Amino acid sequence: MNSNLDNCLAKILNAIKILQNNSREFDCNDTSCTKPYLGPNPTYLCFNTRPIMLYRCDNSPVTLEYQTSENETATTDVFRVESVTNDSVGVLLLNSTTDNEGNRTFTTTNNYATINLNCICAIKCLNDTIVNNI
Repeated sequence: MNSNLDNCLAKILNAIKILQNNSREFDCNDTSCTKPYLGPNPTYLCFNTRPIMLYRCDNSPVTLEYQTSENETATTDVFRVESVTNDSVGVLLLNSTTDNEGNRTFTTTNNYATINLNCICAIKCLNDTIVNNI
């Protein structure tokens, strides 16, 4: 690929990054269909993240290990888009997940991954959310 504009996955990740950035700059009470930020209609705070999962061409999710603050090894398959370079490389923030009575919450891990988007076949967007520690 010559640039991220040639890679449709890079375009999607760039759009997600723009939405995440806009969530900090706009009135979060906008109820229009064209609002330039994430989430349905939060009344007090905009969502700051559209968590994603990435899939390889064999339909397996990308799962990465990271060190927790307690120096234990954990895994995650949920990421936050931080940037996309001109050569179709995505820089992603790894998110830890917690399930609490069917509600899934996300927290940043301070660990990043650099992913060659030419090796990814699909992106799954999860519900927009507020991720702590951004």
